[in-house]
Amino acid sequence: MADFRIRPLGDRVVVKPVEREEKTKTGIFLPDTASKERPMEGTVLAVGEGRRDDSGKLIPMSVKAGDRVIFAKYSGTEFKLDDVEYLILSEKDILGIVQE
Repeated sequence: MADFRIRPLGDRVVVKPVEREEKTKTGIFLPDTASKERPMEGTVLAVGEGRRDDSGKLIPMSVKAGDRVIFAKYSGTEFKLDDVEYLILSEKDILGIVQE
């Protein structure tokens, strides 16, 4: 994961959203039109150095590459790299880290 080609700046993180399920837990297949909502969970691939407070002191990030996180529904900027979709989020848009 340290070899990811994009290095986010400041307090931003690159997240790969989880794949959407094509069927429900009970085995019912969902058509593409059933749910186009963006997932709110993903894996952190790269993190910036952190943000600076008013005095210029660096505040380190709370997340690290490899963390599985939950983020706000409409947050971040989507982008595609090599036909794979990613999100760049500000750390404040991350709601929590999934403990496994």
